[in-house]
Amino acid sequence: MELTGEIEELLKTSGLDFSRSNQGDIGIIASDRLNILAVPLNETSDEEAIRKNLVIRDIAAKMKMHPAIIAEDRWRSGKETISARILAHNGIFDSVFARNCEVRRINKEEGRIFLDKCHSYGDASCKYRYGLFVSRLNGKTASRLREGTMVGAAEFSKARRWEKGGKMISSYEWVRYASLPQTRIVGGMGKILKAFIDDVRPDDIMTYADLEWSEGNSYGELGFRKEGIREALTFRIDPRTWERCPAKAGEEEKGYLYYRNFGSAKYRLAFTEY
Repeated sequence: MELTGEIEELLKTSGLDFSRSNQGDIGIIASDRLNILAVPLNETSDEEAIRKNLVIRDIAAKMKMHPAIIAEDRWRSGKETISARILAHNGIFDSVFARNCEVRRINKEEGRIFLDKCHSYGDASCKYRYGLFVSRLNGKTASRLREGTMVGAAEFSKARRWEKGGKMISSYEWVRYASLPQTRIVGGMGKILKAFIDDVRPDDIMTYADLEWSEGNSYGELGFRKEGIREALTFRIDPRTWERCPAKAGEEEKGYLYYRNFGSAKYRLAFTEY
């Protein structure tokens, strides 16, 4: 089944109402809470990927609601995670309250297993890893989770340090955050962020919001300020494994597909003036 049809089937079986249209090979699926642009991959060069990106941007700019842009390689390599994210954006999720959870440091392997399963980009190389664990059961939570279940995880980088005005500045990056599929942890991001701040005492924390899913409003609610945009990148994709890696400008390698993403919005939470 083609990409747009598979996403439609997910919404149908979940009882969601939506409309579908197409612009070229791009599927446009609209529901009350989420617009989706389903992007099949047929481009065989960086140049073709850039042209496709401009078409996607034109479609997105005409929408009243920021769309989720789902490229075929992400769907093929992480269908379960992407499906859960689509349903959560459409209001189909179970809530867990952060007040019923506790934050603990976790090791590299615990973080890898959780994020490879629950984050659309998988694990990352980081120094600090935190898990959010259910500490008290109540209501619907008690029927499907056990006390001690890890329901969320986050990863932060090691410090980048420089001297400014006689003071050594320590800056960190918030690299990953994810919850269990179809689970929304109310207050979870804030609780993990507070634990990291209490442990490390950073001068600032920066992070990126993937513009293919959102404009980063959740970071704004936590006090982060938007600083700019990280430019879009073109990726080379192996259609046998759907693995992607950065492509060089003007690249065209036989047997591979190419996709240009939307870039990211950069956010920063500063505690020290410098």
